[in-house]
Order: sequence, then structure tokens, then C-alpha cells
Amino acid sequence: MKVLIADKFESQGIEQLKAAGCEVISNPELAGDTLVAALKDTACQILIVRSTKVPAEAIQAATGLKLVIRAGAGYDTIDVKAASAKGVKVANCPGMNSTAVAELAMGMIVALDRRIVHNTVDLRNGVWNKKEYSKALGLKGRTLGIIGLGKIGMLLAERAGAFEMNLLYTDVVANSAAEQKLAARKVDLDTLLKESDFVSVHTPGGEGTKHLIGSAQLALMKPTACLIHCARGGVVDENAVAQAIQAGKLRGAALDVFEQEPGANDKEFHDAVIRCDRVYGTHHIGASTDQAQLAVAEETVRIVQTFKNSGNVLNCVN
Repeated sequence: MKVLIADKFESQGIEQLKAAGCEVISNPELAGDTLVAALKDTACQILIVRSTKVPAEAIQAATGLKLVIRAGAGYDTIDVKAASAKGVKVANCPGMNSTAVAELAMGMIVALDRRIVHNTVDLRNGVWNKKEYSKALGLKGRTLGIIGLGKIGMLLAERAGAFEMNLLYTDVVANSAAEQKLAARKVDLDTLLKESDFVSVHTPGGEGTKHLIGSAQLALMKPTACLIHCARGGVVDENAVAQAIQAGKLRGAALDVFEQEPGANDKEFHDAVIRCDRVYGTHHIGASTDQAQLAVAEETVRIVQTFKNSGNVLNCVN
């Protein structure tokens, strides 16, 4: 079985695929037209991607494709509708990188409260301003509101609990474990936004959650509150965040994902929200730890092996 890897992928995973009897073609630089050409020329049965977008044109051009695997949790970069129309299955690796994302979100909470980035930039520029940077809320006894208490949200809640933070959450279902273990309280979205000192977003992407957090929602938050977004691009209206911060209606924000992210081979990013003084940004690295990527690679190999041996598709989303 021929496997095309059109993204960065752990070398250990590549060796495991070869050991399983797969012919592996790895080219992390594939994207756009070059991906379309590779799918046509290689006649691969399986395509593995991480950040590389797989649009309808690529799927339609593929000559032997049977399965697309997203080596990660979300799959909004893959045109699932086009895949289904052509009989191509799509699978993902849910939960493998949850700890890494929760760690980043917790780090962002601390960084925003203590203004760690601002501290560092001033020191590098020769500025000593202890009086200014001695101002912080502190986390103990503060309220963290988590929007979406799935696996990532729960792991974040556990870490925030270690900081002795109060916990609110909103989700489509109640989480009895969080309520009993961490004294988390389930509330509606408006209540969460009004009462929280920090709000962290962990919902799926897609039309159902597009701009879930926009101007109206941000207006409900305390002017001393901070927003953390490590979910999927588009869930938060970034222009609304920039306007709220510039108007003094929000203390700060930290974003790991963006509505219009660069492609895999792009080297520049000029989103206006990142130019706001009190916005911290990272390069969509929530899942990018060695631990997480090894776990994702192992799950991807398991999906390939199962499909090769039985035709069954684990974690199939279509």
C-alpha cells in the first residue's frame, strides 16, 4: 500500500509504516498545485497531512486515493464533503495532543497575568520598569471560564485547579467528574463571560461555532479579563478582540490559532490582531511537543495498519 505524507511527520512513524509493508513517499513541502500533482502522479492509496490543506481539487485529482488521515485532532483543513463524494474516507487522531494544548493554554494564562512577554521585550531593550510590571491580578482565587469542557478543557481545568482557581464551564453536556473533583460549575455562556477573570476557548471549529466569541460576547467580559484561544481559527472574531483591547474593554488576549492562517510554506503573517500591544500570539503550536507528535504518529500508524489489514477505518469522520 502506497502512503504519501505531505507534511512534517515523525521519523519513527515513517519507519513503522515501512515496517508494516507500506511504500512511503514523504514530502513535507507539498501544498496547493504540487499536492494536486503528487496525488495524481503517485496514485497513493493513503494521504497523511497535518497543517497542509486538502481541498476538493486535490481529492478530485487523486487517482488511487482511499483514505486521508489528519495527523491531529481537527480536520477542517480537509474538504470532507468532496472526499465523501468520491468515496474517500477521512480519519483523524483525536485526543493524542490534548495535554500539549492544555499546557500551552495554562502557560498563556500565566504569561498574560504577569505580562511575561512585555517584561522580556523591555529588558532586551534596556528598559527597567519594575513599578509597571509589579501589577498583576494573581491566579489564586480568580475565576477561569472554560468554553468546551472536552478532553483538552478538562486537562486545563485540572491544571488551573492546582493554581487554586475557581472554575466555570459551558458545554452541551454536564461534566460530573469536573464538578465533583474540581468543584467546577456549569453555567450558560453569558454568565461565564460576565463572571470569569480568564476565558479559555476549547470548542470544535466549523459553521456551528464560527465567531462564537464576537463583539457582543466580548462586551460581557470584565475589562480586567483575558481571553485565551487555542481551539480552531474562526471560533473567535479576531477583529472584535482587537477592537475590545484597543478600547480598554479587555485586558489582554493570547491566540494560538487564527482565522486566516498562512499556508504550510508561507513565511509571513500580518494579521492586524497581532499588532495589538496586549495580544500575545503563537504559531499554532498547541499540539507541537515531542510527546504529542509521537503520540499522534503512533495513532496514525495504527489507523494505517488497521486499514491495510482489514479495510476498516479507525476514527473515521465521514
